Amino acid sequence: MQNDPELSGKYLGQITKDFVKVANILKEASYQMRARKISQYPIFPISRQEIPLGQILMDSNTSSLDWNYHISYLEEFVERNLIVKPANFIEAYKDADEFCCLFVIDIAQDFTKFVFIPFPEDD
Repeated sequence: MQNDPELSGKYLGQITKDFVKVANILKEASYQMRARKISQYPIFPISRQEIPLGQILMDSNTSSLDWNYHISYLEEFVERNLIVKPANFIEAYKDADEFCCLFVIDIAQDFTKFVFIPFPEDD
């Protein structure tokens, strides 16, 4: 798979549509992962297809979502050689209280990309 340097409007629209539905769940999962000291760098792989990465958090077949949401973390990505320079990733990683780190995978389009989306602000 190749990592496209730009996230097209097509993907952004599709991701945002689902993200507003799942943002609170992802934010809580991120908080729990960090609070339990599992990892300070939660990553949420999302895909339309089944993928063997992380643990499934929300399945599109049962959650009326367009994407499947998994939960993972930096250390798993390093172990699987998906991230070979963890220091560079850590430097680019945004505040997990404010941003969600998604790893977008579209096997059909041969597309992968890390995306940081801000969590909606609490009212």
